[in-house]
Amino acid sequence: MDKTLAADEFVMSRRLGAVWLDHNRYRFRVWAPFSKEVHVHIVAPEERLIRMQANGGYHKITLDHVAPGTRYVYRLSNGTELPDPASRHQPEGVHGPSEVVDPRFEWGDGHWFGLPIENYIIYELHVGTFTPKGTFEAVIPHLDDLAQIGITTIELMPVAQFPGTRNWGYDGVFPFAVQNSYGGPDGLKALINACHQRGLAVVLDVVYNHIGPEGNGLAKFGPYFTGRYKTPWGQALNFDDAHSDEVRHFFISNALEWITDYHFDALRLDAVHAILDHSALNFLEELAKAVHEQGTALNRRVYVIAESTLNDTRLIRPTELGGYGLDAQWNDDFHHALHTLLTRERGGYYVDFGDFQHMAQAFSEGFVYSGRYSVNRGRRHGNSSRGIPSVKFVVYAQNHDQIGNRMLGERLSQLVSFEACKLASSLVLLSPFIPLLFMGDEYGETAPFRYFVSHSDPQLIESVRRGRKEEFAAFNWSDEPPDPQDEQTFRTSKLNHPLKHQGRHRTLLEYHAELIRLRKSLPALRCLSKEKMDVVSFEKDRVLAVRRWHGANEVLVVFNFNDREVRPIQNIQYGVWHKRLDSQDTRWMGKGASAPDIIDAASGGGLVLEPQAAVVFEKEISD
Repeated sequence: MDKTLAADEFVMSRRLGAVWLDHNRYRFRVWAPFSKEVHVHIVAPEERLIRMQANGGYHKITLDHVAPGTRYVYRLSNGTELPDPASRHQPEGVHGPSEVVDPRFEWGDGHWFGLPIENYIIYELHVGTFTPKGTFEAVIPHLDDLAQIGITTIELMPVAQFPGTRNWGYDGVFPFAVQNSYGGPDGLKALINACHQRGLAVVLDVVYNHIGPEGNGLAKFGPYFTGRYKTPWGQALNFDDAHSDEVRHFFISNALEWITDYHFDALRLDAVHAILDHSALNFLEELAKAVHEQGTALNRRVYVIAESTLNDTRLIRPTELGGYGLDAQWNDDFHHALHTLLTRERGGYYVDFGDFQHMAQAFSEGFVYSGRYSVNRGRRHGNSSRGIPSVKFVVYAQNHDQIGNRMLGERLSQLVSFEACKLASSLVLLSPFIPLLFMGDEYGETAPFRYFVSHSDPQLIESVRRGRKEEFAAFNWSDEPPDPQDEQTFRTSKLNHPLKHQGRHRTLLEYHAELIRLRKSLPALRCLSKEKMDVVSFEKDRVLAVRRWHGANEVLVVFNFNDREVRPIQNIQYGVWHKRLDSQDTRWMGKGASAPDIIDAASGGGLVLEPQAAVVFEKEISD
């Protein structure tokens, strides 16, 4: 039995949009309390106009002789015609009619049950710039290479229908519709199917904090928005005002559809700090519960991961401890602490970072700002993450935001030395947290990743340009930002895959593969635990020493952030230690390793470190 269709009974009676029933029968259902009556207007292939049945703000009708590919809009009482808010496909873009789709697909992942989240090594990619073609199916030929270096999880930036063909995806207007220029629903399913057949989990970035401005017609159907709050991107979605139950149902249904119909393994919730809800049962808790229950029904491991600037552990604490029960969250503090040490930038939000102790706290606890005063915010910020399991944090040296929200979109490889890039990757991949690489990190991509759009409204285009300039003011960057609307801004952001076979890029790729191999093969590194880890900070020398253990296996990892050689590092734990990796080894195009292959702590002498080096030792097991 197709487990997708079997589990689809979860909300069959309440599913929104055009839902396939059998053969050429579809049920249309829309929540439109602002309209006394709603008609389905079939515009192709043969025009028809059918009045829907109204009940409690919902309008529905079951129609025969509706084939996949049929295009339609809803006509409201005032004569306005709009695409379906729960459209599955917008082949003509956000301003065109919706299209009926056939949900059936020949899946080949019947034996796929998902991965334990502690095994996630995430690779974040933007479909439009990952390949020259910029489609889902164009990603598939690259999956074997990613799996070969040890990636276990692909994370897609948002794919819900956005205006035009160029966008990061956070301007999505139809949460249920798969971007037409990427290949639509079948293209996405083909990619996910290919990932699962290679043992790769797939995460989708979803946006439930706002709806994009162009093509957004939700407010004409019902109270999807509230005037109680404002977000940086416009009207706040209605999660706690009158009629919010149906708005919650709309977005939770969307989450369940990604998990059920498309077989996604996890959802990454964008900017949950902008999901404003003061009700007793928070929307995030309700969403996580629904997704987890659906995962159980599907017999698959599924997860909910948050992005948040709040540093609030309530998101990831279990519900029985007063939390929302999400599985993990991105930790920007780790990135900020690492970035400021490597680049010495202190503009904008980086003003709160730069002390070496910040890196030690991020590595050992998670949050740096856990109640301390933030100069950037002008107040105390965050709460303690000391007691939160390390597997609940996603860390990175860069991501789409931290690159793309720079004025010129420079990657770390353009800001720091080759040795510093290796050091940054070592911190992320040898940490006890869930690591994330942004596409191209693994080989030191040189192309920028810039912010781009393809809006059609001149006023909106100008507003985006002005907004970008205002965002950069706090960083004191003097350059002129690339025009987000210019197609060249998009084209310069595409990856140059042939680089990975050349010189330092090839070496960096091999270095990443070795880091991941060590992470997977050494029990002490494979065990994601703060309790089985000691972090010692040599602040004066800018050196971080980390001892991790699991069972009889014990590992010592030393990171030197100094621009000079550091000698010697004393107080190494008693025993005989064998070197497993040295980033300064000539194999990795370093100047040559000064750290010995074997250290016998009993003989003293300490450890000498080359500038910006990362060294891994494994302790010999005594008889």
